[in-house]
Amino acid sequence: MRLFAKKIPPQVNDVRLIYGLLACILLVSAPHVAHLPPWVSLLCATLLGWRAYLSYRSATLPPRWLLLIVTLGSIGGILVGFHTFFGRDVGVSLLILLAALKLLELRTRRDAFVAIYLACFIVITNFLYSQSIVTALFMLVTLLAIVTTWLQLQPGAPALRPRLRIAVMLLLQAIPLMLVLFVLFPRVPGPLWGLPQDAYGRSGLDDKMSPGSLSQLSLSDAVAFRVTFNGAAPPHTQMYWRGPVLQEFDGRTWTQGWTTRAKQPQLDNLDKPVDYTVTLEPHNKTWLFALEMPTRLSIPAMLGNDFQFQQRTAVTSRLRYTAHSQLGYRANAEEEPRELQRALRLPPGRNPRTRQLAAEWRASLHDDEAVLQAALKYFNREEFFYTLRPPLLGAHSVDDFLFDSRKGFCEHYASSFVFLMRAAGIPARVVTGYQGGEYNRLGNYYIVRQSDAHAWAEVWLRERGWVRIDPTATIAPLRVQNGLAAAILNSGLADSTVLPFMARTQWSWLLGLRANLDLMTNQWNQWVLGYDTERQFAFLTHMGMEFVTWQNMAIGIMEWIALLVGLYALHMLRRVYVRDTDAAQRLYLKFCRKLARAGIVRAAHEGAQDFAARAARIKPQSAPGIADITARYVALRYGGQTGKDALAALRRAIATFKL
Repeated sequence: MRLFAKKIPPQVNDVRLIYGLLACILLVSAPHVAHLPPWVSLLCATLLGWRAYLSYRSATLPPRWLLLIVTLGSIGGILVGFHTFFGRDVGVSLLILLAALKLLELRTRRDAFVAIYLACFIVITNFLYSQSIVTALFMLVTLLAIVTTWLQLQPGAPALRPRLRIAVMLLLQAIPLMLVLFVLFPRVPGPLWGLPQDAYGRSGLDDKMSPGSLSQLSLSDAVAFRVTFNGAAPPHTQMYWRGPVLQEFDGRTWTQGWTTRAKQPQLDNLDKPVDYTVTLEPHNKTWLFALEMPTRLSIPAMLGNDFQFQQRTAVTSRLRYTAHSQLGYRANAEEEPRELQRALRLPPGRNPRTRQLAAEWRASLHDDEAVLQAALKYFNREEFFYTLRPPLLGAHSVDDFLFDSRKGFCEHYASSFVFLMRAAGIPARVVTGYQGGEYNRLGNYYIVRQSDAHAWAEVWLRERGWVRIDPTATIAPLRVQNGLAAAILNSGLADSTVLPFMARTQWSWLLGLRANLDLMTNQWNQWVLGYDTERQFAFLTHMGMEFVTWQNMAIGIMEWIALLVGLYALHMLRRVYVRDTDAAQRLYLKFCRKLARAGIVRAAHEGAQDFAARAARIKPQSAPGIADITARYVALRYGGQTGKDALAALRRAIATFKL
């Protein structure tokens, strides 16, 4: 401890400033605990605690060689942990650690300013992970703490409460300027700067499916997308949101394989059209979700021969598009032979018992439709169970499921059904996506969550084309009619304990609260985060701007800023004027305005007593009141009289004075 026995140098002896800086770094770093390595959070907390202890004990700061060792060790730990110096998580970790280390070498006001600027920059990094309302409100509180601490650096800084009041006023004064820049600053498609790949979240469906993959995804309560229907919504049983179509099977995992776009898919016998708007959350994949069968989207997208819409680039930001679908259809009734052959391929040597069962059906039944119905009856007749906790399967996964465990989730039923169909010579494939949705009555839209992830089958029948078959509906019809939670809760199994809490609760007030919160989130997404080029153009056109160009928007920004600065300057001048007049003089000027309304105007050179004598001659009936008020004013202003009582008496006399 002898090393830290010296006192802190005089230029940094303001403990309030040091504690304020510690609070700022702690606030901006706290939200990152959830997604950064634990050792980074622990080291940052240790460094901040060390700095707080040194300030409390008035001990000297550690030597620079020790800080250099800690810094190099931190950089080495990041390199070992991340294997790179590039990326979102790496950059944020470095910023947080360097900010904490900066406080341990805080010796001058310049160092304090650097720490403030680092805190401001780390505030922005929180929005790389979340742009929710909660994050925005927390960052606003954090910014208030930063401004309050920054005021401590100014000469003659007041106590905490006055500084906090000034910080609040500064932020309130910045709101009009912020709104002007938000509305008028030209929007550009995509981010203003490039971000590394790890800056985009990965959530939702994958381009492959294996036993257990969808059951794990169904444990997530995260929102996949929201849908607003133009008119009446279709029944819950027809809400199949088409996503990746899986064609290739290796005995355990289904994958997409190659996707052909050489021939446009063919839809005929169309019926039951529906139009709707989808607000898709970023999932870092290229596919877009739409009701079966989609025919067109409002944004550029490629429609494959398997009726799957995809973008050229991954969806890395919230995306909004309108779509048109046909709930009644006949899809690719004249399918290409190579597609049909592809939909018959099976891995050699796998699942012999399933192949034998399919061969028996094919030998005894006459057409594909009869084989299909036999498979559905098999699922319905045998004791199959719908569960979120399926047992592990072996190398012959379909055999193990159909003949041994008979417990599975939707991917088990879809996979085994498609295998049966292919083994019987019927072209089939797996379709993944979402089924159903939660209706929000407050906002009149549907919420499709990750827990709504689903897999079903498509078989190709002559004259009918590709037909959707959902074997899960045979085992657990409530899954399709009312959603996953209803199916699990009514199954009587212990699986309900693994569902998200909000999917299990029956408390109406809690469900109503969730609906209100999601409505707020949706409005925030639509009007704040979703204020893109299209919406900006529509809003400015509606507000009367005839030609929405970046030149006109730049001129508008300058005009509004000039107006705001002018109004603020006038307000400050008025405050200066009022500050230069004391309370007694303000009351007396109010009295003079009363006389002026009666035609008795005080001249610029006229003193209070001379003006009172002239006013008494003009209005002799009011002479006593004029004399009394003038005497009270002169006593307060020039006679040295003080006290709230005398000022209150002058205020009452002026208020009751009448000509």
